[in-house]
Amino acid sequence: MPKYPTLAARLCAAGCATLASVSTASEHRLEEVLVTASYRTTALNKTAASVSVLSEELIRQRSAQHLENILSTAPNVTWASGSSRSRFVQMRGVGDLEQYYDPKYYPSVGIMLDSLELGDSANAGMLFDIAQVEVLRGPQGTRFGSSAHAGMIKLRSNRPTETFEGEVSGGIADYDSYHAGAVLSGPLGDNLRGRLAVQQYSSDGYIENAVSGDDDSNNFDEFTARGRLEWTPSDNALYHLDLLYFDADNGYDTWSLDNSRTTFTDQPGEDQQETLAATLGANLQLSQGILLETSVSYIDGDLLQSYDADWVSDALCEEFLCSGGNDTSREIFDRERERLVVDLRLLGGADALDPGQGRWVAGLYGNQGEEDLDYRFPSVWYGDFGTNSRYETERFALYGEYEYGIRDDLSISAGLRYERFEDDYSDSNGFNTDNSADLWNAELSLKHTLSDDSLVYLTFARGARPGGVNTTASANQPFMSPVFQGFIADNLSFDDETLYSAEVGVRSQQLDGRLDLNFALFYMDRQNAQLENWMWDGDAGLWIGYLDGTSDASSYGLELQTTLAVTERAELFVNFGFLHTEVDSIEAFDLDANAFVTRENRQQAKSPEYQYNLGTRIALTDNLMARLEIEGQDDVFFGYYHNGRLSSYDLLHASLNWSSGSFDVTLWGRNLSDEDYAVHGLYFGVDPRDDFGAWSNQTYTQLGEPRTYGVDLTYRF
Repeated sequence: MPKYPTLAARLCAAGCATLASVSTASEHRLEEVLVTASYRTTALNKTAASVSVLSEELIRQRSAQHLENILSTAPNVTWASGSSRSRFVQMRGVGDLEQYYDPKYYPSVGIMLDSLELGDSANAGMLFDIAQVEVLRGPQGTRFGSSAHAGMIKLRSNRPTETFEGEVSGGIADYDSYHAGAVLSGPLGDNLRGRLAVQQYSSDGYIENAVSGDDDSNNFDEFTARGRLEWTPSDNALYHLDLLYFDADNGYDTWSLDNSRTTFTDQPGEDQQETLAATLGANLQLSQGILLETSVSYIDGDLLQSYDADWVSDALCEEFLCSGGNDTSREIFDRERERLVVDLRLLGGADALDPGQGRWVAGLYGNQGEEDLDYRFPSVWYGDFGTNSRYETERFALYGEYEYGIRDDLSISAGLRYERFEDDYSDSNGFNTDNSADLWNAELSLKHTLSDDSLVYLTFARGARPGGVNTTASANQPFMSPVFQGFIADNLSFDDETLYSAEVGVRSQQLDGRLDLNFALFYMDRQNAQLENWMWDGDAGLWIGYLDGTSDASSYGLELQTTLAVTERAELFVNFGFLHTEVDSIEAFDLDANAFVTRENRQQAKSPEYQYNLGTRIALTDNLMARLEIEGQDDVFFGYYHNGRLSSYDLLHASLNWSSGSFDVTLWGRNLSDEDYAVHGLYFGVDPRDDFGAWSNQTYTQLGEPRTYGVDLTYRF
């Protein structure tokens, strides 16, 4: 069983004491929440799935700028960094941990902005003018295919309004942080509405470079602009055009020999992204009960990431005795990505499902993408190495779903999706490969309504993720030592992964609508689980990263989400996830043993056994709202080539919001106890200082956000 944190236990005890004093005479009801990520917009308490909806209120009260600032409030959802933003998401233990050389055009957890698939451009997941974030756990294969193998995160932006309105907002915080934004929305003519939202966010970041003396080598400099036009020429037609521009010029100087926020690099890196995207869509009511929905989106992104590969400088080796001196090397990844997505579907049947009636969905999907990578590794010791590669993908899918009302209180739905996946890879080293796969995704779900306020559901799902070729390992195999050549021969490619999932859940509103209770139990079985692994060939001087698809894995757990309106002025909320994962058997090169070992029944990387978020919202007066919450998670493995773990943590957040008429003022603080916690980890020998055990294998961590606080102001008109 998980080790419950002392702080969480104390707050829970206080909450239980408060519950004991709840007055049943209170008539305060919780607001209805809608979920839009499925085929039809559905009330959250009527949704047969484990879903978290993160509200605009949460975004504002946390002064959250990016997804990474709020995702941890959703049970069994974690993320890893590896860049300036934490853009690698895992759900129920399934997901990517990082990206370096190999192209990965199909992350396990999908990220969407309205109808746009952000996918591997998740740094653009900024939260300005976002109405809510919907987190769907488990395979969403019928709806999204391999784009949502382990789950889907959808950011829903605010839509244009019928009347003219606007907003000007800004804020300042420690670490020389500030943000400024503006929103304009309203009618532009007969049946035409528009909305424009722009924001600039800047911060020095939380790192100090001891070599240069700079405190902004890991800075944030991010500009976001989103526009939406909606045209309704008739009651039966809606056309929309969505535009996105995102420009980030962030620093990347985060790894420290001392596992602190002081680095010793002489070539601090950068993490740049410029993304331009457009989506054209239409909703057309063709006849009574027949709706046509179409969406065509195009996204173009340029991503440049670099870092100081040796982590040190000549100045450090003048102060300390360094074995071998300073390599003075960098690793540079310059990517250009394009993707075109077309989704066309028909929806039939009534919104309300009566006994003996059915409703259906039938759709076609196409996704064509390409990535050009210019890779460079300039090094004093190894010389200048570079290569260019091109990676192309094509995905075509046919999907459908049918839901039937058996009785007033019982319905069944079944969905199926066939997807054809093809990719081609070539690089300047003369390595070429192509891959194809036929993928099947399916879902069967039963929903039983117990009363007007309660339901229970049972869902079985099958998800599929395409296999491929480990391009880095394949290209470098001739240069490896013989023992590594022999091992990697069985891992040059990896098979399709199949994910089977069973889930039972309960959704209930009690106490006259003042208590929302959502509970889910799940079991997942992964066949040919694609697990990220690394090995170090010391004789050849090669780090080899690859996806290992030779192992199976399983997991089970639960998710609890509950909110209680204690009185008209006070709410309590608890979000809790328990997760047990197990990899049957995986072979890895252990850096400490300097040999290949087999790890059996190993916990999956980045899969904490427990994760929680709980707290309270209290209206102190008619205009003043306070929020106090804590969140945390268990310790985790972060790789298979070693036994290093990232420590557990508990974080405290608070905010105070004053609202009067058109003005909002929010005082906020995150990680108020200033706890050091890790969002990513590496294990290897990089420290050349003799006094510190030169080149000995050590665990190195990328630290999360320290204590931050600030004030935000908003004026609406």
